[in-house]
Amino acid sequence: MELGLLVLLVGTMWGPGVRAECGRCELTSCPAVQCKVPELLGKDECGCCSRCLGIQGDVCGGEGLRHGRCAPGYVCLTSADGQRQQKEEEEEGTGSCVCKHDYPVCGSDSSTYPTICALHLASWLSVHRLEGKIHKTHDGECKYAPVIIFSPKPVQNVTGAQVYLACEVKAVPTPIVTWRKVTESPKGVKLLEELPGDRVNVAVQVRGGPSKHESTGWVLINPLTKEDEGVYQCHASNILGEVHTEGTIEVTEKAARIKGKKKAGLQKEEN
Repeated sequence: MELGLLVLLVGTMWGPGVRAECGRCELTSCPAVQCKVPELLGKDECGCCSRCLGIQGDVCGGEGLRHGRCAPGYVCLTSADGQRQQKEEEEEGTGSCVCKHDYPVCGSDSSTYPTICALHLASWLSVHRLEGKIHKTHDGECKYAPVIIFSPKPVQNVTGAQVYLACEVKAVPTPIVTWRKVTESPKGVKLLEELPGDRVNVAVQVRGGPSKHESTGWVLINPLTKEDEGVYQCHASNILGEVHTEGTIEVTEKAARIKGKKKAGLQKEEN
């Protein structure tokens, strides 16, 4: 009775498919292991040899826990849970280590981590680099002021054409993007004209993306006139700050361009 009870307890501790009989522990026969950090060092299923505990994406489980266990905060998600694609050659009970809490968190280093488990690992690494511990400041992504991802490229075209300028900005919370044309007063004072304003040939579009917490903005001009020449400012802001970037549009009169081409052609014929 006592022996049967002992086998039952061991099976309960290590889960199905794990050998209950471990035999004598021979430390000299244990392989050397080196984990990413000492905090991930654990024991095998028999409590004898040292073994690294699995983190996100590491293989775990299997017959006799041959692939090992997951670190604290992780679970071994197996094919039986319907979350892992089972290969024919894979033994039953094999899975992958997955963090129990699947949501991003903000660290004290102002970095966003996909899970609290990823933050803990980064903190352990930071401590062993003598750079100090990283702790969670709040759930969700870290908040920061807008940052320019893509600036508008300079445009050169003729009157009557259709042109556009574009910019991409990222921030948390997601930024608000607007467009302005930079002008000067008769006294040389810099002025910012909000677009589209009353310009019938100007349209402004803003959408989220292409990535999370990014905004992309366009200013579209059609048809292009000589008065549209100048500097255009893409401005982005959120509760933490603002930023801007500028692009230029250079306009050539279409008639003057055609005249210039004809003149260049005549000169070529004369030569």
